[in-house]
Amino acid sequence: MKALIHVLVGAMAIFATSCGYTLVGRGNILDPAIKTINVPTLVNRTTRVEVEQQLTQEVASELVSRGRLRLVSDPKVADATLRGAIATFNLTPVGFEQGKATQYQISITASIELVDTRGDEEKVIWKNDQYRFVENYTVAPDTTDAFDQESRAIREIAVRFAQSLVSNLLEGF
Repeated sequence: MKALIHVLVGAMAIFATSCGYTLVGRGNILDPAIKTINVPTLVNRTTRVEVEQQLTQEVASELVSRGRLRLVSDPKVADATLRGAIATFNLTPVGFEQGKATQYQISITASIELVDTRGDEEKVIWKNDQYRFVENYTVAPDTTDAFDQESRAIREIAVRFAQSLVSNLLEGF
């Protein structure tokens, strides 16, 4: 009976290690030969000023912070290019305190594609024409400068948007 238990435990261990799971942040669907990436500024199709710069900057920073890719400004020397367009950016109040909005839901919809640019023809590695990111953002109820709060919200949401997008790109989720 003990031998059977050892065999079963051993079989489960082998099965668990061969099923393809990886720790979040450790997987990578990119070809290991892709070492450099170009990230041109996202196209802004919204009326929100500065959102394309914030999102592009944070996505580029997140890609580099993963330690696998080097950012290059010249698309001709890049192994891959990440490009896209922001279709919508909505900031909707969802929480109130004393008649003032204290929580907003920010939603971003973008068209994003990652292409392998090493050959004569570009090869799409990852594409999502309706990449959607939604998150709630809390603001201090005693603030008087709504514009400053919006700018801060965009900066902070851009970081989380970048983390989410890069995880989707590199880990295939």
